[in-house]
Amino acid sequence: MGMKFLSVVGARPQFVKLAPLHRELVKQHEHIIVHTGQHYDYRMSQVFFEELKIPDPQHNLGVGSGSHGEQTGKMLAAIEQVLQQERPRCVIVYGDTNSTLAAALAASKLLIPVAHVEAGLRSYRHGMPEEINRVLTDHISDVLFCPSDVAVRNLRKEGIGKGVHVVGDTMTQVLKEVDAKLGAEVPQSMGVRPGHYLLATIHRQENADSRENMTAILDALERYDGEVLLPLHPRTAKNLKGWGMMGRLESMSHVKVKEPLGFLTFTALEKFAGHIMTDSGGVQKEAYYFHVPCTTVRDETEWVETLEGGWNVLTGADKGKIESALSRPRPSKDQVSYGDEHVCERIVATLEAELR
Repeated sequence: MGMKFLSVVGARPQFVKLAPLHRELVKQHEHIIVHTGQHYDYRMSQVFFEELKIPDPQHNLGVGSGSHGEQTGKMLAAIEQVLQQERPRCVIVYGDTNSTLAAALAASKLLIPVAHVEAGLRSYRHGMPEEINRVLTDHISDVLFCPSDVAVRNLRKEGIGKGVHVVGDTMTQVLKEVDAKLGAEVPQSMGVRPGHYLLATIHRQENADSRENMTAILDALERYDGEVLLPLHPRTAKNLKGWGMMGRLESMSHVKVKEPLGFLTFTALEKFAGHIMTDSGGVQKEAYYFHVPCTTVRDETEWVETLEGGWNVLTGADKGKIESALSRPRPSKDQVSYGDEHVCERIVATLEAELR
């Protein structure tokens, strides 16, 4: 007889990580999906469920936006009610968002085992909300699924050794599954040439909420010698408008500003980009998978393997460093692998062994 698992998700990267694991779990087990509503509009949420063929969540908490404390507190209370109703054998959490921490806390208080997918990542920037979430989640998790040996070593430094497993990265499994479906017609339909454009994304609090950082980033984009596609996160767009900077961005003739895109469209743009500029953890890794040079507008990364061989370069929000990184020659060195098509098979087999 199968077990009942319950996954809690709330943000776009988590929907992607959930998709292959859901398909694997339901072969033998019951799987309840809870959506906290952290990303709550169609472009940021529902389109991902549709494209990735994830069933509608059994519970949609509709928490929405708010300060970190407010959002996490609302989630904690709402998730606790769902867990008391569903009584799963295990709660599965993903990555490093407020939804991740709230679900892990709610489950641990009810003595329900917690499994953390993407455990052991560390940027060692302790003031970063995502770093706080991932460290605390790892310390209250019972089963920790690491994407790499580096993640395992990070956990050992913090005294975490029990229940730790290297399984690979679920996102890498998804990319391998969809790669053949991603065609060059996607960038062509947006008026850019495959292999010759910069794909840019900026959404992290440290950049999106800083007028100084966004000014430096826009300065670098303005001076970039080539076509730029910029899908603009709602948070970033709101702040640029509030600061009166949106007009400057829209006046850059070589920059095409886009609404947030669906998973398959955005991933195709990653695959065919000449270069990627981002402050997203997941996008760094996706660029690496597609062998596209990446410039990361942060001072640190949790995906440290991507830095090897110059595939990923950290610049912070420094105009000169960004310009230099964007003009660097394409790397040629080999890469490490973050996984294969069987990551979720290993996760489910490990859960069965740990929880029986």
